[in-house]
Amino acid sequence: MFANFLMWGGFFAVIPLVTVHFVGDLKWAAASIGLVLGLRQLTQQGLTVFGGAWSDRSGPKPLILAGCLLRMAGFVWMGFATTLPVLLLASLVAGVGGGLFDAPKNAALTAVTRPQDRTRMFSLMSIFGNLGMVTGPLIGAALMGLGFRTAAMAAGVVYLLAALVMGFTLPHVKPQPTGGGQFDGLKVAAADVRFRRFTLVLIGYFILSTQLNVLVTLKAFDLAGAKATGPIYALSAGLAVLLQYPAVQYLDQKISKRANLMGSVLLVASALGLMAFVQTFPALLACVALYSLGTMTVFPAQQTLTARFAPPELVGSYFGFSSISLGVGGAVGNVVGGILLDLGQRLGFPDLPWLALFLTGVLTALGLKWALKGLPRNPIGSGYIMKGPQEKN
Repeated sequence: MFANFLMWGGFFAVIPLVTVHFVGDLKWAAASIGLVLGLRQLTQQGLTVFGGAWSDRSGPKPLILAGCLLRMAGFVWMGFATTLPVLLLASLVAGVGGGLFDAPKNAALTAVTRPQDRTRMFSLMSIFGNLGMVTGPLIGAALMGLGFRTAAMAAGVVYLLAALVMGFTLPHVKPQPTGGGQFDGLKVAAADVRFRRFTLVLIGYFILSTQLNVLVTLKAFDLAGAKATGPIYALSAGLAVLLQYPAVQYLDQKISKRANLMGSVLLVASALGLMAFVQTFPALLACVALYSLGTMTVFPAQQTLTARFAPPELVGSYFGFSSISLGVGGAVGNVVGGILLDLGQRLGFPDLPWLALFLTGVLTALGLKWALKGLPRNPIGSGYIMKGPQEKN
């Protein structure tokens, strides 16, 4: 949990500042920075597909540690980037690091939790991540006074610390032997028609969720300057820290996971659509609050449903395959967000991006209703074995 706090804090200490520094300060085109952020997202989630399968064969811990070190290198390199090709390469390295630790981290959490506790534990993991999301932008904004390079290097050091924490504390888990090939689990996940539909439909949601880093950040910059990034991330994550756990517990008792996920996506879409009418920074913060109420329940619901889809011995592979939705959606969202913003300005129709995002959310919610129809409610085991003292060697 503490390492997850560090990883989210390090990420959000620098990623919002990429947009602010290169677009706001250096006046690069918004579409070019959308390309940078999209490449990182696509690289990370594309590799996560294989990272989950690797964790089913080797265990999650080695991949998590290697990923943290590569993420550190990528973020530090960003601080020294002065041209678009160099920034793209640094983003690529950072994305590879994330691809190594993303699915294995979820598989490790699944391995050490009982099925009936899984939603609660994913919620707690998200809360610690949101604590990092609160502190990261505030620290990053403060470090921006010393320059973007300083902020990027500090974020890299945080990932080194996270690697040290997990190196000493993460329980060693080993996968149950399946006797298949390295990527047989991915083949099973890809052949699961219902899970494949679920993964593809969620692309729409992740197009929406990435806009906090792109369109929402740029709108905040226009309304209140560079220092606005700290408050919007602090509000979003702070609400999640305060309300996510009780909200998840309440919704678990009242509605199904499918209804939870559909309603959350519609709430996020509505919040982004309302931003078309925002003219002041307080009004923007109100929309961010509504946006956060939607996003805070998506992660536990999505991860719990993914674990429910997966056979016990292929949890890592299913988490890996599910990352396709975040990879494609994040890449498309980052790139298209910048393109729509530039296009709306050229056409004299600044509401274009917000209208497009709202319609995307409505279609995604309808798609989830179709994709999850008939999914069994019974939870499953983890598919991993904890190593006892007698197995240390």
